[in-house]
Formats: sequence, structure tokens, C-alpha cells
Amino acid sequence: MHKKKNKSHQFRLSIVFLCFFSVLMILGWRITDLMIWHRAFLKGQGEARSLRTQTIPAYRGMITDRHGLPLAISTPVTAIWVDPRSFDPTIGQLKQLAHLLHWPVQKLKSYTVNAPNKREFVYLKRQLTPDIAQRFADLHIKGLNFQQEFKRFYPERESMAQLLGFTNIDDKGIEGLELAYQDWLAGVSGKKKILKDRTGRIIKELGVVKPPHAGHDLRLSVDNRIQYFAYQELQKTVKKFAAKAGSVVVLDSQTGEILAVANYPSFNPNARSAYTKACYRNKAITDVFEPGSVIKPFTIASALSTGLITPTTVFDTNPSWMMVNHRTIRDV
Repeated sequence: MHKKKNKSHQFRLSIVFLCFFSVLMILGWRITDLMIWHRAFLKGQGEARSLRTQTIPAYRGMITDRHGLPLAISTPVTAIWVDPRSFDPTIGQLKQLAHLLHWPVQKLKSYTVNAPNKREFVYLKRQLTPDIAQRFADLHIKGLNFQQEFKRFYPERESMAQLLGFTNIDDKGIEGLELAYQDWLAGVSGKKKILKDRTGRIIKELGVVKPPHAGHDLRLSVDNRIQYFAYQELQKTVKKFAAKAGSVVVLDSQTGEILAVANYPSFNPNARSAYTKACYRNKAITDVFEPGSVIKPFTIASALSTGLITPTTVFDTNPSWMMVNHRTIRDV
């Protein structure tokens, strides 16, 4: 009887040991399978959840006058954005953030925590100066992210506005020379790898994958001093004669280089929201004008070159009018 109990006990131990060994074998096989055969797949899945590629903005080239004086330059600013899926502020932080944004709390909630279709990327504010951006950073809100970008600045303001044009919020040229030379001025953005935690917060920068390349500078034939003088005199003249608008183009008679192109009324490209789009047009280039007396030297030169007249030829303009196509043209 005692021997039967021992055999039964040994049998049960054998079964338990066999089951335990089988489980270990299965686990070992599964671990080996995952580590060897599915390692690349699992690594990719893990990186997809934590590793991200972030764009490094490229510096846009300067526009300068003929002497190298900056007319359009890019300054570093900061954009703040959130991923609504990982944005997790306290009630107090939410109110503080809304206050800095000058938004009602409900508006901020509709963009973030209560967004119906939660996107992965939502801008809250762009083109913040470093000191303002620091105020947002001091809130220490989980899921509030910061991104460097650039903002275009035009030191000469109204005097160069239509000639230079301006860029949009993404630092891409949309008017004037900024648009015409977009490919030359724009740089090539870079890429860097970053590591995020499960809440979407950046915890480490792993390194630059592709460095950014700055755009090329653009030097104009325009002389800033002549440009400023031309704009000031044009402004005075338009106001004096109560004209709707005026334009001035100054050329170097020896080389044909353009030394100034001014228009009035103008606008401030650093704060253009206060102006209408009609102010953006470079009338000196886009509008059609009667040639007036400007055409006279070409007419006389053509007549001289063909021998129809000589330098001593006299024209009698009396009675100072003539009929052309049933219209009276008077000498002024």
C-alpha cells in the first residue's frame, strides 16, 4: 500500500515536472523565435512608437542692396504645438496656457483635449520671440512642444515693400523678389531623430540625420540711399498733387542698372495685416503707363540714324496743335 502511494506521488511529480519543462521549452522557443526571426520586425515596431523624425528648418538667404546692406533677413522664432492625443495639462495649466494665448479656455479645449477628430499635430501659436516662448515653457505642460522656425524681417519697411515682396508664415516667398527668387533664397531643410515617451514628450535628441543647408544670399543693383530718397520725394509729390498713386524708377544711364524702384502708397511688410492687397502691387512694373516725353529721345535718335533729320533741323510747331485720327493733339 505504501509502495503504491509512493509510485502515485512520483507519477504526479513527473507530470508536474513534465508540464513545467514543457512550458519552459515553449517560452524558450518563443523567446528565441522573437529574438532571432522577428527581431527586425519588433525593433521597427518599437521605434515606430518612440522614435520620430523632426524637421530642422533651413536659414533663408538674405537680400541686400549693392553695398551689402541687409534688406530682408530671417530671425529665429519659436512655434508651439501639441498632439491632442497626448496633451495632458492640469486645470490650472490649461487656464494659464489660455491666458498666454489670449484665448478663452473653451476655445483651447476645442483645439486640444475636446477635439472631435484628434490630429497628431496642432499649432497653437507661431513666430514667438524667445522671451515669449520661454513663458510657455515655464508652464511645464506635458505634451506642449516647441519647434524652431524663422521669421522674415524687413528693416527698410515701406520704402522697399513692393520691390522685395514678402514671405508667408512658413518663410516661403509669395510676393516680389521673395517669390521670384524663391528657389535661390530658400534653403534645404534637415532631419533629426528624436525619442519620445508614451505621452509624446521629447525626452532625447538622438542626432542629426540630414543637416540643413542655408539658402543663397541675393545682392541687388539697388542703392538703399537712392531708394530711400526716391521714396521720400515720391511720397511728398503724390501728397502735394493729391494723386492716387505714383511710381519712380531710377536707372544708371551708363550701365542700365536699376538703382531704385519706389511706389506710393506703400505698406509695411513687417505688419501687413493692416493693409489691403492693392498696396502689394509693384505698379512701376505691373501697370501700363503712357510713354509721354520719355519716348521723345528714341524718336529723335531713330530719325537721326536714318538721315531724315540733322542736329540743326528746326521744327515749326505753330499753331501748336494737329489732328490725328479726328482728334486734336495739343502741344503742352
